[in-house]
Amino acid sequence: MTGEKIIQECRDLLDLLPAQILALAREKHPDVGGFGVFPVYAPVEIIHAAGLLPVGMFGAGDKIELSHADARFQSFICSIAKSTLELFLRDEMKEFEGVVFSSICDVARNLSSLVKRNCPELYVEYLHMPQNMYSAESANYARSEFERFRTNLSKQLNRPIPDEAIRDSLKLYNEVRHHTRRLYAHRKAHPSSIAAADLYAVVQASTRMMPEDFVPMLRELCDAVEASDVKPRDGVRVVVEGAFCEQPPIGLVEVIEASGCLVQDDDMIIGWRLFDDDVVSNGDPLAALSNAYLASSVYTSVRHDYKKPRTDGLIDRMKRSGAEAVLFAPAKFCEPALLDYVLFRQKLEEADVPHLKIEFEEKMWTFESTRTEIETFAESMLFD
Repeated sequence: MTGEKIIQECRDLLDLLPAQILALAREKHPDVGGFGVFPVYAPVEIIHAAGLLPVGMFGAGDKIELSHADARFQSFICSIAKSTLELFLRDEMKEFEGVVFSSICDVARNLSSLVKRNCPELYVEYLHMPQNMYSAESANYARSEFERFRTNLSKQLNRPIPDEAIRDSLKLYNEVRHHTRRLYAHRKAHPSSIAAADLYAVVQASTRMMPEDFVPMLRELCDAVEASDVKPRDGVRVVVEGAFCEQPPIGLVEVIEASGCLVQDDDMIIGWRLFDDDVVSNGDPLAALSNAYLASSVYTSVRHDYKKPRTDGLIDRMKRSGAEAVLFAPAKFCEPALLDYVLFRQKLEEADVPHLKIEFEEKMWTFESTRTEIETFAESMLFD
């Protein structure tokens, strides 16, 4: 399969609702069940080890109209919460075994409760991830949360989820993360080798396929991208920051590059590529996941680390990727991203780093004003 065909298959997956994703997976795995995973992070290895397909719940974009969820939320709530709830209220998730949320913000916490109240037959889990990364009890606490999740999921399915199955799943997801890092590393050195929108589609596809099916495709794509001979083009090398939960429309990502920017790195779908190294896949798998979360996860606006400030993480990401500017792309009404923007902006101004803030919502379909802003920003740097 050519690299172009793999990318197109990944793009096609972005157009599917969760029920359609599950139906597609069942063509190869007839007995597989589905399990929703709301951003930012959840131990998908436990879900996969239970014989389920972990499906990334990134809202519904422009694929459905909101007819029920608006009555349950205030008007000033992020789009992903409303459209995700709409999926449940419309019974789009009735074929799924359950869904897991984690500590992101008050909206995510309330969304978990709303789903549980309106879908009493569905297993809804909420993971309380550790906020203090350096307490002597943090590792035990995180492991106990993962153990609680395994126990509850096992009871829901009425079958065990043994350590060996989780270790096997860890190996598969380690491969997914490894080859994803390969693609990101190659793009940093050769920005024109794969378009930002294509890489975005590939990473999101990893949240919509069984890892055993996705790994061969991803490996083949890495080989194709690394072997490609592309001509470099001029542009401002940027890091895209702020899309850790709600994801931008793919059209916006295309506009960013078409407007004169080369995306060197980003925090899109960061929870599914959270670890900067492979997770240990022998021994106690839940302890390995706990230790990886505490010691090997990259910075994000929902992971609190007082010894390694997120502002320093952004500067480090810029330096490692060779970027010269930052594009902040938070979702409208996203409190964590908008609050962090104040801190990031202060740090970047101190470091004399150019930056631009553009907001989005998942139903955006026209990008002309955003295109003008980005083009003006890029030209001011290219022709200064």
